[in-house]
Amino acid sequence: MIKADQYYIDNMKKIMSEGTLDENPRPKYEDGTPAHSKFITQVFEEYDLDKGEFPITTLRNTATKMGIKEILWIYQLQSNKLEDLRQMGVDWWDNWDIGDGTIGQRYGATVRRYDLMIKLLDMLRNNPFSRRHIINLFQEHDLNETEGLFPCAYETMWSVRNVNGVYYLDLTMNQRSNDYIVAGYINKIQYVALQMMVASHLGYKVGKFCHYVQNLHIYDRHFPAVEELLAKTPLEVQPKLELKTQKPFFAFTIEDFIVNDIDGITKIESPLELAI
Repeated sequence: MIKADQYYIDNMKKIMSEGTLDENPRPKYEDGTPAHSKFITQVFEEYDLDKGEFPITTLRNTATKMGIKEILWIYQLQSNKLEDLRQMGVDWWDNWDIGDGTIGQRYGATVRRYDLMIKLLDMLRNNPFSRRHIINLFQEHDLNETEGLFPCAYETMWSVRNVNGVYYLDLTMNQRSNDYIVAGYINKIQYVALQMMVASHLGYKVGKFCHYVQNLHIYDRHFPAVEELLAKTPLEVQPKLELKTQKPFFAFTIEDFIVNDIDGITKIESPLELAI
């Protein structure tokens, strides 16, 4: 069984059997009902991309291309404007409009304000073995400036390794909160795409991708989906994300990404109500 499927099965089982039920949750379903969840804490996953391990589960389809478009919106376009994202064909942020057509001073707006992406690319090229390659979106000034959802995937930490004369780029993504059924594997693979873009820009190879989640949860109305997923038999394939060509970071488009070996992966049939 591939790592992604094993992690998915083990974590779903652990949440359902050992998870804690939250109290006074902030999110609500569209009908106004509080969106309660079961959660576990301090969850860590590791994938060696260079060895062909990718965080793409075969238990259900993952909206990989949609997730990558969101990454392009945040780190390449560096926007918080919902119209920019809708023009890319993604509307799942619309519920977090603060009333001015944006998600507030969050995500891409923070990247742009502090020039975080340019600084990262420059440091990785000019001082690759520094231990300070960090992008942190949890900026108190920004969070207090406007309304808006606090960043969930809030921090990336980057490292370069020299292995027999070849530079490998490793990435750890830290996440304060993760809706495991709706967004769990979208979040993972979209940050792998970001890692691949940065590695291409620098001429490095992709190395390890690690994902740490402080609060990994499943909403109560998603419990039937868990039963459906756990009843499935994982496929004996390893889906992969690939680049058609190597380019500078800001030249990439969604057309440059290919998702391979996903034949036979089916959609989840259980309804997934959004908690907002």
